[in-house]
Amino acid sequence: MTASIETVPSTSSRPAASSGPMSEELERRALLRSRFISRHLVPNVIRVLLIVLLIGLWQIGTNAKVLDSFTLGSPHGIWKSFAMSVADGSIVTDCLSTLSSTVVGFVIGSALGVLSGLALWFVPKVMRLIDPIVVTLNGLPKIALGPLIIIWFGSGKVSKIILAAFATFIIALLNSCEGSAKVNEESVSLVRSMGASKWQLFAKVIVPSSMPWIISAFRVNVGLALLAVIGGEFISADAGLGRKAAVAGNLYDLNGIWVSVLLILVLAALLNVVVSWVARRIEKIV
Repeated sequence: MTASIETVPSTSSRPAASSGPMSEELERRALLRSRFISRHLVPNVIRVLLIVLLIGLWQIGTNAKVLDSFTLGSPHGIWKSFAMSVADGSIVTDCLSTLSSTVVGFVIGSALGVLSGLALWFVPKVMRLIDPIVVTLNGLPKIALGPLIIIWFGSGKVSKIILAAFATFIIALLNSCEGSAKVNEESVSLVRSMGASKWQLFAKVIVPSSMPWIISAFRVNVGLALLAVIGGEFISADAGLGRKAAVAGNLYDLNGIWVSVLLILVLAALLNVVVSWVARRIEKIV
């Protein structure tokens, strides 16, 4: 009589859990996390540490009288000036005035420039005729027109918007003209051979092909618009960061100047981020 022997399957003989896709997903996430840390987190941490070190050395130098706080300012003095501007509410008024004038001038000037540049594709003779004039105007420092525009339109926001619009109009016009003129001739010939009208050719080929040039103009124009507004506020304004910096300069208030400069840098960075995001959205749509 033989005893029955029960065999218990060992854990090694059991089918492995379906962890293939799971492990691949975990590896992918780990790789993305590692890339993010190496490409973004670590460089940004290093940048922040360098800035903190520079500010610390600056403050130590002014405390030790090695650096002259009257001609250079000091981090502590800049913070006190910033806190005073926040307390009296002037910083909000100045930032909103500069930001709104920049955005409105940028939108108006860029839109008119793009529409005008694309419209000139229909009349190439006019494009060739005005091209030297536009190029000459582009070489003109726009701030040179500031006193005239302020005399004509006053020292309020309207004159700053006009300055920003003029500065951005020229670049948008030139880029749109250049983009529409450099469209691939093979694409144009192909669409024409299919019986497309001039309007269809314009909508289906010219505009999409010009988009990289137009987006490039947008990225340049946002800085030009801010520069024009700040320049106009330096000349004459009721409010704005340019006016704040000019007043602080007349009073030899280095800390107030630094506050204005740093806020302008923040606005410039914010505007560049927004314009880059909009540009990416346009590229996906087109």
